[in-house]
Amino acid sequence: MKRRLILSLTLLALAATPALARDALGMFGSWGAFRDPQTPRCYAIAMAAPSTMQRDFQPFVSVGWWPKSGVRGQVHFRLSRKLQPGAPVSLLIGGQRIALVGGGGDAWAADKGSDAAVIAAMRSAREMVINARDANGRGFSNSYSLEGAATALDAAALGCAQLR
Repeated sequence: MKRRLILSLTLLALAATPALARDALGMFGSWGAFRDPQTPRCYAIAMAAPSTMQRDFQPFVSVGWWPKSGVRGQVHFRLSRKLQPGAPVSLLIGGQRIALVGGGGDAWAADKGSDAAVIAAMRSAREMVINARDANGRGFSNSYSLEGAATALDAAALGCAQLR
């Protein structure tokens, strides 16, 4: 199962940009870290836990750094279903609930402060769960293991420290 997850995560990351543009910084538990010096950008990424429920998309979470733009630690979730317009999206992590903003099949932290709160919680929690309503009004959730997240976040941040 773990090998399948690592392979799927690697393939997901490879599909995101041209094959020669990315450096693998490492696999850490259920998380991977990558650097794309041509853009330049770095990111930590993980796939959601497997589910037998309907999925319109393969859900994943990524935390990105874009040094040229001054963006550090921006959280992005690809959800498993298309969102109901205007429906709330929330993240349950480390005993706290954080409101996210979303559209289509994606969700983000509302601002830099929320990005920082999510990342801080990711460093100490064991799991996080996104809850939302799909386009048909049905509730759904995506769960993520945070095993290796802190190390992957650090690897991605360090990977972009010298890119300008």
